Amino acid sequence: MTQKQKGILCITLSSFFFALMNLFVRLSGDLPAMQKSFFRNFVALIFAAVILFRERPQVSFTPKAKRHLFLRALAGTIGVLCNFYSVDHLVLADASMLNKMSPFFAVIFAIFLLKEKPSRFQAMSIVIAFIGVLFIVKPTGNMQLFPAFIGLMGGLTAGLAYTYVRSLGQQGVAGPFIVFFFSAFSCVVLLPFLIFDFHPMTWTQLGILLLAGLSAAGGQFTITAAYCYAPAREISVYDYFQIPFSALLGFLIFSQIPDILSWLGYVIICGTAVAMFLHTTKKAPVS
Repeated sequence: MTQKQKGILCITLSSFFFALMNLFVRLSGDLPAMQKSFFRNFVALIFAAVILFRERPQVSFTPKAKRHLFLRALAGTIGVLCNFYSVDHLVLADASMLNKMSPFFAVIFAIFLLKEKPSRFQAMSIVIAFIGVLFIVKPTGNMQLFPAFIGLMGGLTAGLAYTYVRSLGQQGVAGPFIVFFFSAFSCVVLLPFLIFDFHPMTWTQLGILLLAGLSAAGGQFTITAAYCYAPAREISVYDYFQIPFSALLGFLIFSQIPDILSWLGYVIICGTAVAMFLHTTKKAPVS
């Protein structure tokens, strides 16, 4: 198996793990998004701490790196909360698709934070992707509009978080520490809400939330491994497998069937992602 094939396998597994995470979040029932997010991040925190203890990477930061660590953690925490809210109120595949707008938002944020100007092709791709979002959101004033907007904000803040992750990577900050800091930050921020607005849970709900955390940890580590095996331009498009995985799980567990407009939105956004992948691969120098 080649390095690229290993990367494709890992990123496909990460897509399944994140789809599974959303399923468990939905199955955990009528609990506040902040309570669900705490348990999701607490499990990831434990995994990241174990990896840091075993690898013991050297940690040293510039003031810029410290600032970006904080902003990455803040944006990531907001993104998780928005994603969990949309998962609870939308068709599972719709919520996943809106969250997968993050790569397009990352292109926009990179203009201002990393001084990376998009090509004309990338700019057109962003416009087309937003058209696809409109088919999913269907802004007609119905009750689905608000959770769809929150889901889109989750994609936006996730894109911002990924931009800061890229910046931190360029500054030499170890990946496990970035995950650890984000998870710890989220738990500290969410702990007061957990204490003062705790909703009693059954053992079943607690078990499901822990499974959501395990799935999230599995997704984070497999996607990290994927990008160690192969560059993003070769494998990032396979991250969109989360959409059919989510659609399948939503159908099997909740009998959810996305409407024709949502399917059209999926095709537009995934097609745009594939086009960006092919364009980037064609333009990239052969190593």
